[in-house]
Amino acid sequence: MPTIHLISVILMLWFENTSILPSSTSWETRTEIPAKKEVSLYDRLKANYWQVPNSTILDLAMEGYQKLHQKLENPNLVIIDFSLPSTAKRLWVIDPKNGKVLFHSVVSHGRNSGQLMATQFSNRPESYQSSLGFFKTAETYQGKHGYSLRLDGLEKGVNDQARNRAIVIHGADYATEEFAEATGRLGRSLGCPALPSALSATAIDLMKDGALLFIYGNDPDYLSNPPLLQP
Repeated sequence: MPTIHLISVILMLWFENTSILPSSTSWETRTEIPAKKEVSLYDRLKANYWQVPNSTILDLAMEGYQKLHQKLENPNLVIIDFSLPSTAKRLWVIDPKNGKVLFHSVVSHGRNSGQLMATQFSNRPESYQSSLGFFKTAETYQGKHGYSLRLDGLEKGVNDQARNRAIVIHGADYATEEFAEATGRLGRSLGCPALPSALSATAIDLMKDGALLFIYGNDPDYLSNPPLLQP
């Protein structure tokens, strides 16, 4: 056997019987890349916007959104936070897929729900109170408040009388920041989430035809058992 070939064989056998070269298992372990942690929608929004929904409220809204997303024709998510005073911008239209706030505004509550703060909520006709929970936006129409948006309540006993009560999203002159500056609070509706007249058409076009709306309020009975989120 030629000397060079013999030396090559000897070296090959020597390497195979030593631990100089790492095994395939140890190499795979050394090069494993940790899984990237998913960034929450709250963190994505907070990174780009000064005012976003409270993380607890956003989590509740997204739980409902994920449960219903296949039945939603409009991918936008609408959140109203009635734990904030009516002088605050407490309505958001959000694009969850791209992590964007599309619209942000003041919004009124029902006249019998409270003055500056909404503290009482009802599903009962003629209560003139706001309802909480999950709604699906429906069709638009022209009514006494102009361009308006019908809502269908999705939670029995909580908001399922919304259509019978004519609870809709519409514009109103009493639902403006200027009104709030003059009176210390927004004007109040008969239970509808009313928006500034100058902005309502823009908002309704973002919300209409099958988006999910979540209205949050400080109501322990509802928060302890949201019907839509039950198994």
